[in-house]
Amino acid sequence: MADPNTLPDAVVRGDRRALARAITLVESTRPDHRAAAVDLLERLMPHTGNSIRIGITGAPGVGKSTFIEALGNHIIDQQHRVAVLAVDPSSAVSGGSILGDKTRMERLSRRRAAFIRPSPAGGTLGGVTRRTRETMLLCEAAGFDVIVVETVGVGQSETAVAEMTDMFILLLLPGGGDELQGIKRGIVELADLILVNKADGEMTAAAAHSAAEYANALRFLHPRAADWRVPVDTCSAVEGHGIPEVWRQVCRYRELLSRDGALAARRAAQARAWMWAETAETLVAQLKTHPQVQEQVAALEDAVTEGRLPPTVAAGELIGTFLNAAAPRRRAKQQKLTEDPK
Repeated sequence: MADPNTLPDAVVRGDRRALARAITLVESTRPDHRAAAVDLLERLMPHTGNSIRIGITGAPGVGKSTFIEALGNHIIDQQHRVAVLAVDPSSAVSGGSILGDKTRMERLSRRRAAFIRPSPAGGTLGGVTRRTRETMLLCEAAGFDVIVVETVGVGQSETAVAEMTDMFILLLLPGGGDELQGIKRGIVELADLILVNKADGEMTAAAAHSAAEYANALRFLHPRAADWRVPVDTCSAVEGHGIPEVWRQVCRYRELLSRDGALAARRAAQARAWMWAETAETLVAQLKTHPQVQEQVAALEDAVTEGRLPPTVAAGELIGTFLNAAAPRRRAKQQKLTEDPK
């Protein structure tokens, strides 16, 4: 593990190796690494929050990686630094991931102003890893002023990406008609910009037709931000058509949010949501590994499986065991604080 005393300064200097080590540290589940990661994040917090955070989602095959590479190269040409946090789906059987986004974004990965970090989704819902939020903060501290989060794909819990980014972009394929019915309304309602990709060659006309249908459907939905009518545009990531316009829309949206204080309010709400999500996940992890809880798990699982006990009652017993076991430690800690307020 990298020296925790020098790692924060190295990250702030923009040392790419230090940034990679810092991300590896926050993604680790080892207790000693988690303690070091908490200290690292606390020291880097003053250097965070100065980026444009963009979430990008879309069904597999829509061309997310190609689009991000085209957009990332254009943004860098505008004198920005871009960090791409690409999340790969993990196998439900082996738990492994391919992590091939650096291969798919070959041109972008060669640019000094770009940083691409593929991470496995693991068992986390929403197409992002549990530590994606922390990774964003690290990239901001390292001087990247545009953070792009590429998610696994359109799914039931895809709203997670909207809870950690400033702008949520939904990529769609040319088609319309039946495809329009297949897109989850919740995902469309979260989108701040909708793009029909692969608008090139024989698909140009179909893409324009799809964009018109989506734009018509959006008239019945309410945008997340006031005074913002969600644009529906076409683009071709392969040929670069429409990519500069996408960046202009991002800048226009960011300016709108910043002007009326909506960006600060959104970031504050996201921070609160992150706190409670982390609280829930940490408590569940501690509960599952607690020795006294583990002693009861097998018997309670058997009782639930055989229909002798409702799952709600079994859950209550596990939680009760965990809380009762933790109570003496809490009382001892409170007593120590009372006796020695320092």
